[in-house]
Amino acid sequence: MHGRPRKPLKPVDEAAVAAKAEKLRALQSEFLSNHQNKIYSKEAVELSAKLLEINPELYTAWNYRKLAVQQNLAQCESDPESVNSILDEELKVVENALRQNFKSYGAWHHRKWVLEKGHSSMDKELGLLDKFQAMDARNFHAWNYRRFVAALMKRSDEDELEHTQNMIDKNLSNYSAWHNRSVLLSNLMKKAAPGFTSKDEVLTREYELVREALFTDEDDQSGWFYHLWLLDQTVRSEFPLLVSSWPVEGSDISLPAADYLDGCASMNVFHYSSRNFPLVLYFNQSVRGVNSSTVSVSCGFNLNIDLIWKPLSSTDSQSAKVWATHLAIPDAELHSSEAYQVEVKVGFSQGIVSTTGVAYSHPSQISFQLHLQKTPLESGQDSRFGRIQWKDDCFAVYEPGSAEPDLVNLLDNLTIKNEVESTASTWQARIIDDETNIFRDLLDCKIGKLTVARLLTAYNSLRPLDKPVHCKEVLELYSELMKLDPSHYQYYKDNHSLVLLQQLGSFEKLLWVQMLDLSNNELQSIEGLEALQLLSQLCLSNNKFRSFTALESLRYLKSLKVLDISQNEIGSHSIDTTRYLFRSPLSHSVGSCDWNINYLSSETYWEAFFVLKDMGLTQLDVAGNAITSKSFNVFLEKLLPTLKWLDGVEVN
Repeated sequence: MHGRPRKPLKPVDEAAVAAKAEKLRALQSEFLSNHQNKIYSKEAVELSAKLLEINPELYTAWNYRKLAVQQNLAQCESDPESVNSILDEELKVVENALRQNFKSYGAWHHRKWVLEKGHSSMDKELGLLDKFQAMDARNFHAWNYRRFVAALMKRSDEDELEHTQNMIDKNLSNYSAWHNRSVLLSNLMKKAAPGFTSKDEVLTREYELVREALFTDEDDQSGWFYHLWLLDQTVRSEFPLLVSSWPVEGSDISLPAADYLDGCASMNVFHYSSRNFPLVLYFNQSVRGVNSSTVSVSCGFNLNIDLIWKPLSSTDSQSAKVWATHLAIPDAELHSSEAYQVEVKVGFSQGIVSTTGVAYSHPSQISFQLHLQKTPLESGQDSRFGRIQWKDDCFAVYEPGSAEPDLVNLLDNLTIKNEVESTASTWQARIIDDETNIFRDLLDCKIGKLTVARLLTAYNSLRPLDKPVHCKEVLELYSELMKLDPSHYQYYKDNHSLVLLQQLGSFEKLLWVQMLDLSNNELQSIEGLEALQLLSQLCLSNNKFRSFTALESLRYLKSLKVLDISQNEIGSHSIDTTRYLFRSPLSHSVGSCDWNINYLSSETYWEAFFVLKDMGLTQLDVAGNAITSKSFNVFLEKLLPTLKWLDGVEVN
């Protein structure tokens, strides 16, 4: 069991265990012989029952019994009593196995299989569950089985909600009851059942309920987890909405024409090595169905063209919060200095839906002007061959309130106004304000500090495109928690870093950024950065990246030319395979990799190959990582033919 040290067995106990093991081996050997020879006699089936009483985890024995039951049922289909007798016997075998191990997956699955035959008493099952839950009220197997039985009985969610209330009243620490309550409430609110049509009223009632538990025993975690779930429900938007885009409505975009396409300029003249102009749509939640049918794009040189929209997500190939496409500029237009009006219409045709199945129902239209400039770049502006240095004196500093007017206007226009979201955030803000004021009374304990920090962070998330108003207090709370609770230091530190990043601006607010320095932030992942499709220069030095897997978002940054990932921990840890099905590049199934074995003298660099292979980098810094070596540098030079600078040294 969890946290219980093993103790050496006494000689008497050792003998008993040895005898039991010998008996188990004999039974198992005879059982496997019966299974292999498809013997389903009464004696053979009884032997499997004895085996399962000793070892309920033997899946093969449960599968054997299923085969035996199916054969016996086929022989007596016309005799209801015989059918019921066979199935009742299976339920008894399962019950005996559960007495041996109440948490046996195989036993619970077998019982479900028997009940699905439709010949068993559901009321009897509920009675049995009451007995099991009296022994262990929090056992999640029993709760999962209860949901299964309730569905077969067509019991109402309201009745089941009352049952969870009774179980919570008996034991406030019943985590499984709180969890079941969250499942039931989600269903009731989704189908707008009577009494559950108003989300704010339902959540207000639930906050009052869980507060009673929290203030009764503030050290019990069950109620706190439920409170965290309620907070997530409070800030979660019910409807998919378009919250940001690039370009923004009413913007005037200038691109260098023809011979000046590779130039780098200020924020209104963008750096591209191709003739494809990116269009980015940023939704408040993951959606699918973004394509040329649901999003129309028209401009002077193309009308309603079939653009290919791609989800910018490393975890899902069908849905994402951010979708992007590229508008190809024909060669003939590159020699023109004409301005083109571009119109993007989102959701005027049905088809965009959230991952929860809610349809996008608030059509948006974005219009902007696209200019092709034939003016040569200013002296020093062309950085194709010069090395970018990340030094303070290379950047201009703007004090608060002194930003360029064009930048201020641009940031204001990034917000796509949604009346639905504004209305919803009113009751959400009220609930969070009420909860924050109540839990300030618990600021003398760490869970109180953590809850207030979460509440204030949630309040800021209601208006992601507005300036955060509680960041200073939240940062102070996480700083105090790092001192009070050092065992969870890294968790608080990560949240502290997220709040600092929130001060900079959420990703939907940074879609226009071309140059970004995120060095010295102890980052371990750059998930979300894939939204910045204009990004051409990125510094990630002196962070905590453990492998190239943590940098997978780089694959989506097609405009990126300059990358600094020096002074990290890449190569000093085993490869992070959590997003991969196989360790070998030859059997790797994520993405469509055209593995060129000439690049790989061994499997050592396959992860770097996967992330960097399609990038057109001209400058790369990797020094200070454990993976760096002469052979790795040779690998990079072969992999990246556009590379001009590697670790500060010009590439031949």
